[in-house]
Amino acid sequence: MMKDLPPEATPPGPPPLIVPLANPVVAVPTRPPPAPLDPVAVIEQIRPKIPRLLQEIGKVIVGQEDVIAAAINALFCRGHCLLVGVPGLAKTLLVHALARSLELSFSRIQFTPDLMPSDITGTEILENDPATGHRRFVFTRGPVFAQILLADEINRTPPKTQSALLEAMQEKTVTVAGKVYRLEEPFMVLATQNPIEQEGTYPLPEAQLDRFLFELLVDYPTLQQEKHIVEQHSFAPLDKIKPVLTCDELLRFRDAIAKVPAPSNVIDYAVRLVRATRPNAGDSFDYIRRWIRWGASPRASQHLIMAGRSRAACEGRFNVSCEDVAALAPLVLRHRLIRTFQADAEGKTTDDIIAQLLRDVPRDSIK
Repeated sequence: MMKDLPPEATPPGPPPLIVPLANPVVAVPTRPPPAPLDPVAVIEQIRPKIPRLLQEIGKVIVGQEDVIAAAINALFCRGHCLLVGVPGLAKTLLVHALARSLELSFSRIQFTPDLMPSDITGTEILENDPATGHRRFVFTRGPVFAQILLADEINRTPPKTQSALLEAMQEKTVTVAGKVYRLEEPFMVLATQNPIEQEGTYPLPEAQLDRFLFELLVDYPTLQQEKHIVEQHSFAPLDKIKPVLTCDELLRFRDAIAKVPAPSNVIDYAVRLVRATRPNAGDSFDYIRRWIRWGASPRASQHLIMAGRSRAACEGRFNVSCEDVAALAPLVLRHRLIRTFQADAEGKTTDDIIAQLLRDVPRDSIK
């Protein structure tokens, strides 16, 4: 793309050849790293603000307490979430409310079949400098340069465009024209999917599904909750939300959570639980070989412990327990298991299989 300028501003002769450097890293201006603090003291200081954070988001989101708590846990342990639910359940409003309550920049991308990767990451524009008459490339940032990114209906765009988020989700960087741009921390992607409409959609590749820490199921509200939703309807609901945590507090809390210890027996339980999902394992259960075609990767084991640290810290504990792993297993595993046709024929959902595994895999290792 080239901006139109008056003819007299165009330099004579052919434009100079512009050769980009080999992958230079362009850093987004960030805050200086905070001074190292005692992680226990940080958790004790910030933990009382978590109920206030849930209460603030609850001003505009009625119900869905488990989904809100899980999204907060994912943010605190550097994870991303996939929200699955029918239209009209306030998935978009939930993400925006989360960003508003934490004073984080927010951006939304509506995924459509004609969306291009450059519409997400940004692109370089060739423009003329009126002062010098030289031409130069100027990078225009895309909506991915935000701290909370809502990828709305992510399965409505082709895999080529879906993959534009892979680098941002994993490395927290964006590469355009040989230059690497770092994203500002914290960075979190919350993507939404509609489970009932499959025509004209593109299922997410397994490699991208595996990048999401949680898959969160957003269900219908109860009768009382729906009545409350109708009673408190507002055309500007986000105006009710006041920030609870600053960005610096969030980063300090996140760094403290990373130092929460995970006992060896908890790590052993998480690994055994994930390995039990693999049908080719020698000691796998018969129903796993019948219902599962591909099990979870070691990244699922890592994510169980990461999310367990966050859950423990949000509850005021400085150690991960097997209860944390069991509570988070459906969220971490449901989008990582590929069922067989036999499971579909028998009406076995992924959550049914995970629930059976949680009953059959002992929390104490059998020597």
